[in-house]
Amino acid sequence: MHAYVYKSQRKADTFVYLAARDDFGRVPEPLRTQLGALTFVLDVALTADRKLAREDAAVVRTNLAAQGFHVQFPPQPDPAARPDA
Repeated sequence: MHAYVYKSQRKADTFVYLAARDDFGRVPEPLRTQLGALTFVLDVALTADRKLAREDAAVVRTNLAAQGFHVQFPPQPDPAARPDA
């Protein structure tokens, strides 16, 4: 499966994976509004052995097949991590 990755210009470290290039109509309007303009950054083959830095490739493939898009949100801070440690 192939994915096209776009970066949100409004939400830092937020990316949208699309099953078809520039097929933004698959992304619900309220989410598109929150994300603002999306800039193309990468096309990638999501093979079974493909590793992604912050996402599970199998989950991305499942979402792309089911709904045509996947959103990668920024990592949440670890509440157990102490900033002064």
